[in-house]
Amino acid sequence: MKNSDSLFSILIAEDDEDDYTLITDAIKSSQNKCQVNWVRDGEELLDFLNTTNDLGVGKNKRPDIILLDLNMPKKDGREALEEIKSHPKFKNIPVIVLTTSQAKMDIQKVYDLGANSFIQKPFKYADFSSMMESFFKYWIHTVKLP
Repeated sequence: MKNSDSLFSILIAEDDEDDYTLITDAIKSSQNKCQVNWVRDGEELLDFLNTTNDLGVGKNKRPDIILLDLNMPKKDGREALEEIKSHPKFKNIPVIVLTTSQAKMDIQKVYDLGANSFIQKPFKYADFSSMMESFFKYWIHTVKLP
C-alpha cells in the first residue's frame, strides 16, 4: 500500500488509442486517484523509465506499476519486459501484461520473463471496468509495493 500522501503512478504502454482510452476511462470512473503516463511502444517505455527517479523532481516519477501491451511497434512488449526485468533499477516494478492475446505460448513466455500478471483485455466496457476495479483492489489496496 502506498503512502496516502502520494499518488499511485501507473505507466501504460499501449499503442492502441482506443484501448488506452478504455483503460483511462476505467481509472477515472474508479474511486482511485492515480498519476497516469502513456507510452506507445517498447522504446518509449524504456526511454521513459530511463528518465525516472523516485521523487519525480525534474524528471518523471518512477511508476508504481506498468500496464504492458504485448503487440506494439518498434519494440514489442516481450522485448521491453525482458529489458525491464533484467535492469537492476527497474526489475522490481510490477509489470502487468494487458493484451488481447490468449495464446498459451504468450502466457508462458511473459511469466518466464518475469511478468507479475497476465490479463486478457475484456472486449466490453463493463467487463473492462470490472477488471480494473479488481486490479485496483489488489495492486493499490492489498499489496505493499517497493
